Amino acid sequence: MPRSKPDQVFINCPFDADYAPLLRAVQFTVLACGFTPRSALEENNAGVIRLAKIMRLIKECRYGIHDISRTELDPKSGLPRFNMPFELGLFLGIADKPAAVARRKSALVLDRERYRYQVFLSDIAGQDIHSHHGTTDGAIQAVRKWVNDQDKKRMHPGTLAIQKRFRGFLEWVPNQLKARGHSEEDLSFVDWSNLMEWWVWSEL
Repeated sequence: MPRSKPDQVFINCPFDADYAPLLRAVQFTVLACGFTPRSALEENNAGVIRLAKIMRLIKECRYGIHDISRTELDPKSGLPRFNMPFELGLFLGIADKPAAVARRKSALVLDRERYRYQVFLSDIAGQDIHSHHGTTDGAIQAVRKWVNDQDKKRMHPGTLAIQKRFRGFLEWVPNQLKARGHSEEDLSFVDWSNLMEWWVWSEL
């Protein structure tokens, strides 16, 4: 099994436009705390089977953030999306393997409300579920606290500081994109990470 990279965080969450503000908040907090966010969105290669790509990312990342809050039915299909619980299961399965590297894996499970999962995913009872209440401030607070618990050797920025930086970043981005002739739709997951990293370090 490949050795997990100690500073990398696999982000498993919805990828639609409605969830995008929360994804950006999670991604920004991971970077602001000195970690590297990873996602299936970072690769656009039709030659790689999606499940194989996800499995590789999970194996490469010591940490995982899993948002299981999207339980609504799709308006077109009338069915829910199961990708997030499925990928959480993959991560927990690998983390349960006897290999020493696997045992060092750690996951943060997010939902809108802390105990809501008991209705639709009761098999993860015993996991410490954290709520973001559907807000970017809530997501930043939950992720920052969890990252701080995982990495006690470094002094991480406080929740209020990261929330303030994130708001400043959101105000800064539109002018930068306009100057370069881009729109937000042009930006990939990696593009967002690069912009966030530049902003975080420029603010120090």
